[in-house]
Amino acid sequence: MAAKELKQFTLEEVAEHNKPDDLWVVIDAKVYNLSRFKDLHPGGISVLTDGEIAGQDATEAFYGLHRHEILERPQYQRLQIGTIQGEQPVVYSRIVGEISDVPYAEPTWLSQGYHSPYYTENHRNFQQAMRRFVDEFIYEDAQAREEDGKRPSQSVIDKMAAVNLHAMRMGPGKHLQGLSLMDGLVKPEEFNYFHELIITQEIARCGARGYGDGLMGGKVIGLPPVLNFGSEALKARVVPEVFAGKKFICLAISEAQAGSDVMGLQTTAVKSEDGKEWIVNGTKKWITNATFADYFTIGCKTEDGLTVILVERGPGVETRQIKTSYSTTAGTAYITFDNVHVPVENTLGEEGRGIFVILSNFNHERWVMCCSSARSQRSIVEECLKWATQRKAFGKPLISQAVIRSKLAAMIARTESVQSWLENITYQMCHMTYKQQSQKLAGQIAFLKSYSTRCAQDTAKDAVQIFGGRGITRTGMGRFVEHYHRTVTFDALLGGAEDVLADLGVRQAMRAMPKNARL
Repeated sequence: MAAKELKQFTLEEVAEHNKPDDLWVVIDAKVYNLSRFKDLHPGGISVLTDGEIAGQDATEAFYGLHRHEILERPQYQRLQIGTIQGEQPVVYSRIVGEISDVPYAEPTWLSQGYHSPYYTENHRNFQQAMRRFVDEFIYEDAQAREEDGKRPSQSVIDKMAAVNLHAMRMGPGKHLQGLSLMDGLVKPEEFNYFHELIITQEIARCGARGYGDGLMGGKVIGLPPVLNFGSEALKARVVPEVFAGKKFICLAISEAQAGSDVMGLQTTAVKSEDGKEWIVNGTKKWITNATFADYFTIGCKTEDGLTVILVERGPGVETRQIKTSYSTTAGTAYITFDNVHVPVENTLGEEGRGIFVILSNFNHERWVMCCSSARSQRSIVEECLKWATQRKAFGKPLISQAVIRSKLAAMIARTESVQSWLENITYQMCHMTYKQQSQKLAGQIAFLKSYSTRCAQDTAKDAVQIFGGRGITRTGMGRFVEHYHRTVTFDALLGGAEDVLADLGVRQAMRAMPKNARL
């Protein structure tokens, strides 16, 4: 069916339609007939029949109250009857793959006219492909699932598997050999941590924190112990089906009795009489992706100390959903293990030396969270800059208030500092072996995560102040700010609490303190 042809009107012609039963308005050079819609208007009829709205150019009033996406909904698109003669719309819909022109809405390396020593032309091409992928296949599902709480759509998981995104989110390594990455855009041997940073930050742009974890976030932290410490037979059986998005895995360390205190875990694993199986008993709490996981990478107390074991869902394994501040799409759960029999071949690393398996996993987990945190803060900066320039208060744009500019200055400074520190650490990771990273970067990454999440909480608080009541409303203009403020503390806790990580950073520094250092 051909689209209806829109007529052109003058502002004078529109002005004649200013009665309740004959009500037109102009929004961004487009003419809308609201005569039949007025009774359905959520804000009431009086708003539309106001003398400054009915028959007038209501662009400024509309964008002071609504997001542009409202006009993109089919039920409202049908209300458009024409355009204003000689004028063109200024505001446009989200363009797939577009780089934002809003100052500080993009990291410096993506901003026009700026340069970076870290990113190659391949990184830039990869970023363009990743942004298009997220905009086309992930964004809409993220908004829908964050709202309804259902797990991420399998169709999205499959799309990601088709270009081997699940494998790439594990970082560079042997697991990428022989794979076609993003339809051959990057060679496996050339893939580095900056490519992974790009993946994480582009997904974070969706502004759906629960969905971000639900999108196989458990795999990002639960599969590395299998990759790095599992037997060849175990890896051959488990890794391909996880990379293909057919099976799901999570990391189950935290318990009601032990969070950051890993050595305080109470879940036990005892050898069977014939020594062929582990018998696992205990509980785990706040485990991401556990409601739909097929595999659980768990930490257990054993006779020789702490041991990490891969448990498959089966008899004796039960998961119950936990409702937290963000969406249940993340699959957060409480797990019980009741006499669960696990082959000893599922042991990851040496018996009794599981603490080293767990600790070796922390650096990458925390770094990924820093990547996400940095980009999420930047998205909030963009929301606030847009709002401050279009919202009027006391007869002037909000941006004209010095207190608002002061808050924005602090938000921008924090965001830029986090990204700069993150890129420096990422560069070091690209030039260090895994062992060197453990020795040199554990403290740096701990500091960065602690600093980043503190900055994030300050930014969330300032953003709510800038948006006012809209910043605590789950729909409308401030919905992304409300969501961010409600969920920002997840990054401050997951992977290690801020205070614990700050202390770790200092203790790591003290290990390298010269014995002869004196004032």
